Amino acid sequence: MTDVMQAPGRLDYPVSPHARKGGLEAAQRRIGMLMLAPAAIAFSIIILYPFVQALGLSFFEDTLQTIEPTFIGLANFKAILTDPETWQSFGITVIYVGGATIGTVVLGLGWALILNQPFRGRRVIRALTIMPWVVPSTVSAFVWAWIFNSRFGVINGVLLELGLIDVPQAWLSTPEGALAAVILTRIWRSIPLFMAFFLAGLQNVDQEQIDAARVDGAGNFAILRDHLLPHLRPVLIVVVVLGVIGGLQDFDTIFALTGGGPVRATSVLSISVYRKAFEQWDIGMASAMGVLWVATLLPPAYFYLRMLVKGR
Repeated sequence: MTDVMQAPGRLDYPVSPHARKGGLEAAQRRIGMLMLAPAAIAFSIIILYPFVQALGLSFFEDTLQTIEPTFIGLANFKAILTDPETWQSFGITVIYVGGATIGTVVLGLGWALILNQPFRGRRVIRALTIMPWVVPSTVSAFVWAWIFNSRFGVINGVLLELGLIDVPQAWLSTPEGALAAVILTRIWRSIPLFMAFFLAGLQNVDQEQIDAARVDGAGNFAILRDHLLPHLRPVLIVVVVLGVIGGLQDFDTIFALTGGGPVRATSVLSISVYRKAFEQWDIGMASAMGVLWVATLLPPAYFYLRMLVKGR
């Protein structure tokens, strides 16, 4: 018989593998929750608490003329939904988000296809392509404001040299020009991120399949349509959803470039919320409009999170 040495007052019992596994998983869950705690606390303080406060204020009349907030129920939401300016802002938001997302997807995919080809210096070009995404949005807005400047802007200089225009154009002073300018600025800032997603997807394409298609006589467009795009479908969905979310959230680029003008031509929902709160000082209406603005973000955000959880 083998002698087993035991500490005084201690009994050693065999532990089943299932018990060990369950204890390990519980410990891992506790460690995971502990690591998530700082982010959850920061989210609650910075995002959740202000949103709950704004949600509460949306049911009150709170302006410079009111001494104390007065409960008015859904009156703010009714006033917003019947206000033509709200629907104008919503329409401008749809044009801005749709134009910026489509343009970024097309140009980002095209640039990714170019950078996926083997040529000298492509690593350097890939690194330089990330720069617009790294530059702060307000700095990008000031740069593009200079590019579109009516007196010494690059756009006017190029078009005058090419003979496409006779006199310099005040691009940011017309509704169509200002809206096009903010869309182009958004596209320029978003191309690096979209390009990185598409480039990562292209790295996993089976090159032998592409070579076989070329041997069979398929052209570039046929390869893109029949082989690359089906493979990039999950990436395409992700970048479109991210583009919609980012466009709906955008404020600083538009505010620094046009301030929402001229004549509300670039006044998207985020700009309208700012004007209600800090120009008209109608906190109740601004809070209600902010709640509706968040409601437009929920569907694409839910769709994106659902894809992440399911891995599709």
